[in-house]
Amino acid sequence: QVQLVESGGGLVQPGGSLRLSCAASGSIISINVMGWYRQAPGKQRELVALMARGGSTTYADSVKGRFTISRESAKNTVYLQMNSLKPEDMAVYYCNADLVTMARGRSVYWGQGTQVTVSS
Repeated sequence: QVQLVESGGGLVQPGGSLRLSCAASGSIISINVMGWYRQAPGKQRELVALMARGGSTTYADSVKGRFTISRESAKNTVYLQMNSLKPEDMAVYYCNADLVTMARGRSVYWGQGTQVTVSS
């Protein structure tokens, strides 16, 4: 059974920074893509940042230059460094992983979500 455990959310003032972490655990053979989505109240879930197995990254236009995704492959962990946070970044952030296990082959998994609140 694969679990994605997120941490690092919280309350921050506009212009501040937060760092999210997501650790994948279980009988993982390989991770194809791992990253972050977010969902604000009344809005659809949207992509924030992804990192592929080879290291290539994808960012939403709204976060380019402010957010940075990174990883520790040995720990199956991905990070999202969020700088210059804006009120419009406030949302529940979900970790997402496209990975391969012996039991299920290639599947997509979601974390439980972590709240990021940007407010003065």
